[in-house]
Amino acid sequence: MTLLSVLDQTPVIAGHSVADAIAATVELAQLADDLGYTRYWCAEHHGLRGVSNPCPEVMLARLGSVTKRIRLGSGGVMLPYYSPFKVAEQFMMLEALFPNRIDLGVGRAPGGDMRTAQAVAAGDYNRGDIFPQQVAELIGLMHGTLPDDHPANGVLLQPQIDTRPQLWMLGSSEFGGLLAAQLGIRFAFAHFINAHYGQQVAEAYRDRFTAGDEAQQPYLAAAVFVICADTEQEAIDLEKAVDLRRVQMAYGLNEPIPSIAQGIAQTYGERERLVIDREKPRSIIGTPETVTARLQALQERFQADELIVLTVAGSYRARLRSYELLADAFALTRAASPS
Repeated sequence: MTLLSVLDQTPVIAGHSVADAIAATVELAQLADDLGYTRYWCAEHHGLRGVSNPCPEVMLARLGSVTKRIRLGSGGVMLPYYSPFKVAEQFMMLEALFPNRIDLGVGRAPGGDMRTAQAVAAGDYNRGDIFPQQVAELIGLMHGTLPDDHPANGVLLQPQIDTRPQLWMLGSSEFGGLLAAQLGIRFAFAHFINAHYGQQVAEAYRDRFTAGDEAQQPYLAAAVFVICADTEQEAIDLEKAVDLRRVQMAYGLNEPIPSIAQGIAQTYGERERLVIDREKPRSIIGTPETVTARLQALQERFQADELIVLTVAGSYRARLRSYELLADAFALTRAASPS
């Protein structure tokens, strides 16, 4: 059985407000919980008009209060901004609130432009230079294995509880995979960012994995951009909005996510067509039959233990429907209806 999970960037679609986007995240999390998805991750971004969640840890507290069984996590916390000690406290608190349901996914990307990154970090953004040490410190903090000479050794980490969040490394390159292997933690490869070298990264992660406090054996998830539609024509229309978004990003335009109508109405020159064609491999868009076949082939190629699905569509309704269709196609186990 294929495990499916959700990655949510809390997209702001043109014509909608940030409040609408946040409400849509809550609605999607509840749906994913009911449909039988394994986990629901929230991404961290800053200073962008198209995505609206700068603090996954706050959103996760809200989602935990309206879901029952799905795991909840960050996909991910951008660790170079923060004190590992504080991040550990936040996610231990979430774990205390929702035992055995919390994931702490960490990454080193800024989640925005450099000027914004410096604003978030109070002018001291380290660009990931000490990221490996920060991740190792997180492991030591949560498992009580900090070296004797570490400044935080012996400092009480609250809340003191019996369970721990699952720690994940997020990455789109060999760096993240090899670091996850060295530290013995779970790894999620961002195929939706890098569609070309994931298989090699996955193989290197598994081959070089060393058991650690977090995991005794390698565990790999592939994070994939997917839109599933009822008909071919609907899939074509939805893809046009994705194409426009790719062009906007290539030109550095800070805009909301294009609507379906905007995508259909847009025309392109040769340069824009080259951008669209270049970015096509990062997306899987089509009917359930097409999408399922491509996802299964990707899972087999990666030998992935799990697929994490990112869906950014030109309407919130289409996004919900996409996850419904996928759940049916992969025969996920739905929550029992109240008697």
